Formats: sequence, C-alpha cells, structure tokens
Amino acid sequence: MTDKLNYELHNIIDSHESTFLSRPISLRLWSSFFVILPIFVQAPWVRLEPISALYFTFVILLGAFVVYKKQSNKWFIVSSLLLGVSGSWLGGCLFWGWLSPFPILHIPVEAVVLPLALIGLGTNWKIGSSFYISSLFGTAVTDITIFLTGIMDQWREVITADSENAPLILQKTSENLIQVKSLSIIIFVALLLWFISKEIFDSATINTTNGKALLVASYVIQTTLIVDGIFIGLAILQPNFSGLV
Repeated sequence: MTDKLNYELHNIIDSHESTFLSRPISLRLWSSFFVILPIFVQAPWVRLEPISALYFTFVILLGAFVVYKKQSNKWFIVSSLLLGVSGSWLGGCLFWGWLSPFPILHIPVEAVVLPLALIGLGTNWKIGSSFYISSLFGTAVTDITIFLTGIMDQWREVITADSENAPLILQKTSENLIQVKSLSIIIFVALLLWFISKEIFDSATINTTNGKALLVASYVIQTTLIVDGIFIGLAILQPNFSGLV
C-alpha cells in the first residue's frame, strides 16, 4: 500500500514538473530550434573554425549534464534533447570540417554515434536518441534526393570551387532542379516525409516518455522538410545565395 502511494505521489510530482514540456507546442519549439540551430550557427562556424566548432560538442554535453543535475522531469527532457543534439553536432563538425568534398562519407560520418542512440532508445534517454535518429534519417533522405535528382555531381565542385566559379555551378544546379524529373522526385519525397511524420505524430501521446520521443521524431522530420523546402526554393530562385547543401 505504501509503495502504491509513493508511486502515485511520484507521478503527481512528475506531472507538475513536466508541465512546461507536457504540451506538444513546447516540444515542437524545442525540437525545431535544435534542428535549425546547427544549420544557421554550426554550418558557417565549422567552415571557418572547425576545431573550435568540434570542441563545442563538449560544451553541449556539459550543458546536458548541468541541466540533468537539476533533477526534475522537465529539465531531464531538455537534457536528453541536448544529448541528442550533441551527437548531431559532432557528426556535422567531423564531416563539414574535414570531409565535405566526399559526399559518400556524409551519412557514415553523421552516423558516428548511431550505435549509442539505438541503445538509448531502450533507456530513459530515448527522447534524445529519437531526436538524433530522426535528424539522421532526414539527412539521409535529403542526400538520397540530391543523388536521385542528379545534382550530387555538383556537390564536390561547389565545395571546392573558388568564388568566381561557384555561382556558375550553382546556376547549373538550379537549372537541373527545375527539370520535370527532378521536381517530380522532390515532390514525391516531400509527400513521403510528410506522411511518415504524420503517421508518427498520430501514433504518439504526450503523456508518456515513449510518446514524447515519437512526437520529437515527428517534429524533427517536419522541420527538416520545411528547411529543405526553403533551401530548394533558394536554389531555384536565388542559386547564388543558396549553396548546394
């Protein structure tokens, strides 16, 4: 009887502590923020100072540890997310800092902590694992789309081109994207991603850790889809400003 009362009391405390992140809108904002952050902060940073960007992985891990020490459910969720972000950040730094001319290595390098993330799905850290795995999935789908549309060949050219030749290559990439075949592939992949994210969302519930992990995965895929759409739009309308990836 005492154990039952303690269990119910623990659940009540967790319920109050997790109010902030027990609403889908809160999880969406956090998840989307952590997807967008590497794109607009890490990308330019790692190209200029790859070493310091790589070291920042440990700052994120430290942040996750500090937040975890608060010992409350809502901050544990944030800590778990930060742990997932650190994995994505590490893979991104390793690839874009030193291996970007070799697109075939993109996903293998980004998947550097995938074994740990898969293990994490069976633990209390499944929210962070879900963030990392869904981010990796979105990246893989983006790369496959680039390959299928035939613009993978321009990847290395853009990365290694000087400031005079890069605009010409990007213009060629833009022209390839507006072909019927390329547009058909892009639309199909976009619809597929949206369907997957919707199915994950519909199967999730905010009241459990598993449900939160599924919601995070859905939000990450949706945000990745939106960001990819923006970059594709830029590649078609203003190729000089978009870059290839």
